[in-house]
Amino acid sequence: MLLTRPLRYAAHAAAALVVVAGSVGVAHYDKSVDISVDGKPVSVHVFGSTVADALDKKGITLGEHDVVVPSAQSAISDGDRISVRYGRKLTVTVDGVTKEYWTTATTVDAALKDLDIRAEGAVLSASRSQPLGRQGLALDVTMPKKVTLTADGLTRTITSVSPLVSDLLLEADVSRGASDIIEPGLLAPVTEGMKIVVKRVVVKTDTVKEAIAYTTTTKKDSSLYVGTSKVVTKGKQGEKAISRELTYIDGKVSKTTVLSEKVVSKAINAVVTVGTKARPKATTSSSSPSSSSAPSTATRSAGNTSGAGINLANSAMWDRIAQCESGGNWSINTGNGYYGGLQFATASWLANGGADFASRADLASRAQQITIANRYYAKAGLGPWGCAHAA
Repeated sequence: MLLTRPLRYAAHAAAALVVVAGSVGVAHYDKSVDISVDGKPVSVHVFGSTVADALDKKGITLGEHDVVVPSAQSAISDGDRISVRYGRKLTVTVDGVTKEYWTTATTVDAALKDLDIRAEGAVLSASRSQPLGRQGLALDVTMPKKVTLTADGLTRTITSVSPLVSDLLLEADVSRGASDIIEPGLLAPVTEGMKIVVKRVVVKTDTVKEAIAYTTTTKKDSSLYVGTSKVVTKGKQGEKAISRELTYIDGKVSKTTVLSEKVVSKAINAVVTVGTKARPKATTSSSSPSSSSAPSTATRSAGNTSGAGINLANSAMWDRIAQCESGGNWSINTGNGYYGGLQFATASWLANGGADFASRADLASRAQQITIANRYYAKAGLGPWGCAHAA
């Protein structure tokens, strides 16, 4: 009987030892761990031995771009701290060039710094302080660019973040008309070093009057001697009104377009008859005491006014008059109704036998024009020439 009681006490003691040992084991395996998820702290009790066990206990799943410190395979102890930062996809388009990045930053500004994207002075499509969620963000970045702007005679250098040329013109307070030319174009993206030119376009209409030249028709007349002519109808210039559209670029005419032409008065064409009748042969008296004297005035005049032979008398005088009348241009035809170096009207040319050489003075040679001038001179002196003073 004495032995029974000690055995009973021994059993109780053994049981007490088991309970104590179990309590010690539970305390050893249950760990309290602090987890920071994107900066937000949470606590968890876990019986596992690694970081992965703690994350799994809290239902945290890591992706390939997420970062955990210490690593998921690291062992943990009671009171440890675990940091989890989720990866975010940031799609950045800088001046039209797009790249994709992954970052654990939680704001736009922090992400730009984390990725070393220099955006000083740039315009962003999102606020720098905007939170960057796990869904990521597409961000447009317009960098400042230095360009040269020329408008209204002034060239200046501008630093701008305007995306298009049209935006930059507004920023620079440069007005533009509907017809103005913008180079390289309003919708062109602004690029570093770009040269932008604004050309002012002004369109005006103008009406001027111009002469209509008349033509000369020659007819043969058998009642007139060869070398003589007669004006049947005197020629007269006509007149027309021409309406034009003039396009000016920066004050200079770049294009002229004829809008309409209206005849104000018609030209009257000249009609001249030219003699074909042969001249009678001259007769002389052998008994005339003056037969060997100088030719009469009539003979000299005939020698200067008829026939197709060249007569270069007074050529130096005619050269001086031609220099005054036409600048010495013997083939000039300005459309003013006067032709050649000595500025013959067609009627005068033909009336003095010019048809012996050409239909108009400008079509004849210098020698031929001087020949006809000598014929006219024999009849009328220098009166017909406005530049007679140059003789």
